[in-house]
Amino acid sequence: MPPIAFTPHEEQDNASDLTAQGIEHALQKTAPSQLKSASLSDSITQLPSTNPKHDVPTPLAELDASLLQTTYTTSPRPVPAIGSPEMTSQRVCSDHMIQAKWNSTTGWAAPTLQPYGPLSLMPTASCLHYATECFEGMKLYRGYDGKLRLFRPALNCARMLVSTSRIALPGFPPAELLKLIVKLCATDGAKWLPKDRPGSFLYIRPSMIATDPALGVQRPTEALLFVMLTCFPPMDGQPGGAKLLASKDDMVRAWPGGFGYAKVGANYGPSLVAHGEAHALGYHQILWLFGEECYVTEAGASNFFVVWRTREGRVQLVTACLTERIVLDGVTRRSVLELARERLVEGYDGLEGVEVVERKFTMAEVAEAADEGRLIEGFAAGTAWFVAPVGHIHFRGKDFKVPMGEDGQSGRYTATVKEWLRGIMWGTNGQEGHEWGYVVDEI
Repeated sequence: MPPIAFTPHEEQDNASDLTAQGIEHALQKTAPSQLKSASLSDSITQLPSTNPKHDVPTPLAELDASLLQTTYTTSPRPVPAIGSPEMTSQRVCSDHMIQAKWNSTTGWAAPTLQPYGPLSLMPTASCLHYATECFEGMKLYRGYDGKLRLFRPALNCARMLVSTSRIALPGFPPAELLKLIVKLCATDGAKWLPKDRPGSFLYIRPSMIATDPALGVQRPTEALLFVMLTCFPPMDGQPGGAKLLASKDDMVRAWPGGFGYAKVGANYGPSLVAHGEAHALGYHQILWLFGEECYVTEAGASNFFVVWRTREGRVQLVTACLTERIVLDGVTRRSVLELARERLVEGYDGLEGVEVVERKFTMAEVAEAADEGRLIEGFAAGTAWFVAPVGHIHFRGKDFKVPMGEDGQSGRYTATVKEWLRGIMWGTNGQEGHEWGYVVDEI
């Protein structure tokens, strides 16, 4: 992920961008090492220096993985059987977790690797009242070559800094977070992803919450970073493809100037009512639209792609752009686009070459392509859903099918990109040494 430079502007109204000003000020204090070399997500664009008229605060202690203190469990937990209710419950975590505490007086304390267990919070903790919490979603894969891998983990760690900065939580060097994640994966990976279960994975959930026990709408003065590994079922194999219900006028997931680009809890809680109603009607996810024009944004918590043929005859792979910061800069999204530009532009294995397009597009355009026989396929992409073919969309009282290919399970473009990603994640198809696969050395 390209670094972001904080470019100074000599003359600027300090009140013109309070969010950018606040983020820069917080980083000056909590993670000054990131101001000139921050690997922040492209979705935050170039935050300008606001040239505040206050003194630069004294930097606090930064997050430092080399200070990790380790306490191993004396009560190891059993690993659930594949396909068991425990494995699919999304409630079973591995033996250990990472924790690191922060406060506004001293900064980051030494992180710990410790037995997995409950957290202790006061009822007045900021995260319970003001949505001062964010998280990431990653996976640890057991490859068919026997190795443990992460997939482009530096991107997730950089994006988490974007999220913490957006909701007034402390900054940190993403590289230090990555070291802590790798340590946890190396500690629990061998037991919880044994070598006789190739093709399996654990879900990684790095989170940060504000823990200061004082009510009041203000910047948090205490925070807790924690990382856990959770058993998680595959979610990409819906028979006949995923069924999506396009959102209605009374539903808005994110908006310009908001925080749709950050992975914060406030993006998800308000969507659960609509999501539950969609499930009750037989749909798998909401296809989130925005504005009177019904611009397509995301499918549930995943990025959404269509492959269609233009009226001029060109095949395009299209997904929503990031310019308005409504859509999450998904790691899977980014990877799909990069692979498509590298391998699909000229065609592949009999597939016609595609033009890769990131732009605003409307649900009306998708419906017209379907009505005119130009819609080729569609899919959702994200860490949890991986690459999930879409087979059906309901929009404004009308149902239409999304082509699924000859096998009725996936279009060929979807299947091709998915196979490339699978090869990198699980070390197959000649992708064992791909730079996106981060090999974890087991303890």
